[in-house]
Amino acid sequence: MNDISTFFSPVDENLLNQCTNPLQLGNTFTIFKEGEDFPELENVHIVIFGVEESRNSENNKGCEYAANAVRKHLYQLFTGEFNAKVADIGNIKPGHSTEDTYFALKTCIDALVRKNILPVIIGGSQDLTYAQFLGYKDLEQTINIVSIDSTFDIGNPEEDIHSHSYLGKIILHQPNYLFNYSNIGYQTYLVDPMSLKMMERLFFDVYRLGQIRDKIEESEPIIRQADMISFDISSIKNSDAPANPDASPNGLYSEEACQMMRYAGMSDKLSSIGLYELNPEFDVNGKTASLMAQMIWCLLDGFYSRKNDFPSRTNPDYLRFHVVLEDKYDINFYKSKKSDRWWMEIPYPSHKELKFERHTLIPCSSKDYDLAMNNEIPDRWWQTYQKLS
Repeated sequence: MNDISTFFSPVDENLLNQCTNPLQLGNTFTIFKEGEDFPELENVHIVIFGVEESRNSENNKGCEYAANAVRKHLYQLFTGEFNAKVADIGNIKPGHSTEDTYFALKTCIDALVRKNILPVIIGGSQDLTYAQFLGYKDLEQTINIVSIDSTFDIGNPEEDIHSHSYLGKIILHQPNYLFNYSNIGYQTYLVDPMSLKMMERLFFDVYRLGQIRDKIEESEPIIRQADMISFDISSIKNSDAPANPDASPNGLYSEEACQMMRYAGMSDKLSSIGLYELNPEFDVNGKTASLMAQMIWCLLDGFYSRKNDFPSRTNPDYLRFHVVLEDKYDINFYKSKKSDRWWMEIPYPSHKELKFERHTLIPCSSKDYDLAMNNEIPDRWWQTYQKLS
């Protein structure tokens, strides 16, 4: 692994003062502390670290202090029915410029993903998602991004990057290794209609807050498709998570945020996740920091409940269902006998490059199978089919 230790400052030991029980996470995590060597990560499954960066934030300076506010609550939580092999390696120090911080984060993501270690990033402002994305640049695969956010953050690609424009930079990045972008929880009155049309033209998946609130379990296959996730804390309603000046009266409930984090942990495909935009200055009695700590706990709980059941077309552990639509489209569905989760297969044109082949089995739900059985093409299938055709 590249030596990433030079980017980090250690964790303040005072944050461990309330950890008096050996089963609290502060006593079960491997923590990089002052005066100690940087942890060996050979047998670690998950690495948590903060990023002290908010210089490109729009209206949220101070969110660089989020990580320590979250740790204060995270360390006091008790381990669940899992033996968590987790290291907290401290905070990425702010670079001389934001580009230096981006370089540090990009390098860390690349190194950890190559070692099959899941990085959990506590920002910092959400423009750090761009650096998180850059960490996949040299991994020689196209990736899927899921953003849990009340807006799309496309911005003006011609302007300098900031926390409300990072997605435009990702979409236009060359070489382009983004295959799909999904947004969960956008609020229509906060979104420019032209941005919505652009999402449709690019065959990206966007889901209104009302759609997700109506049936939270329908977010699971969306999340299961992600290689990386960016979670904006302001997507949670202000009364549940006040630590952001842009937090809306409407949004996800705290329980829904925790459920999504558990879905994320359970996904065999997820290889990095960033939690952004928590500003301790706006928090009320540590409510949002406590919520983010519980969200991370739910991620760990999901991670240690993984079934390792990404389907193979010939594996007997999956039920296969073949549906013919309109005498024109054939869809193969696969259902895991271990987890009851569903996938559907997209026909892969023989003339296409092999680099897209990993996207031909996409997560879905039983609802998509029911639609197909009623001779309706599931939206998820059709958008991916269009993209691959």
